[in-house]
Amino acid sequence: MAPRNRIANTLAGFFALLLCLGSDPGSAEQNDQQQMRGLDEQVQEIKSDVLRIAAELSRLEEKLLYPSNTQLSLFVSLKGNGKLRLDAVRLKLDGQDAAHHIYTFKELEALQGGGVQRIHTGNIRTGEHSVEVAVIGKTGDTDFQQVATYKFKKAVEPKLLEIVVDRSESSGKVIQFKE
Repeated sequence: MAPRNRIANTLAGFFALLLCLGSDPGSAEQNDQQQMRGLDEQVQEIKSDVLRIAAELSRLEEKLLYPSNTQLSLFVSLKGNGKLRLDAVRLKLDGQDAAHHIYTFKELEALQGGGVQRIHTGNIRTGEHSVEVAVIGKTGDTDFQQVATYKFKKAVEPKLLEIVVDRSESSGKVIQFKE
């Protein structure tokens, strides 16, 4: 009986060892999953930090490149629900080309939804200036183009000028300006 007990004890020990080994990979997998979750959280924190730093650098760059005493920003917005489809806008500032933009479908959707596009930011000296705006588009199947000039005075503080494209059919003046 002793050899039989020894074999039974050996088999029992072997099965116990197998059970221990079988449960060990599960805990190892849990540790790996916890480490992966920890790494994912660290990566997300780093991404957030990088985005915050990039936004801060962008603001600092704008302050350096466009000091407030010489800064001019021009914006474009849409008004009304007429048939005019805006295709492009061209700007001249004091007779010099300043910006030209061709609109995509998504940009037009954003403008029609009340969005405002910053089309130009630059430096100009204080005093009298003029901006010439050309709006190019279509009304139905007909090509449309209108040019308007606006004179303004730049003071020491930043100057913001909105170019409003009025698409309502009652208005003969498509291009309007708001300071």
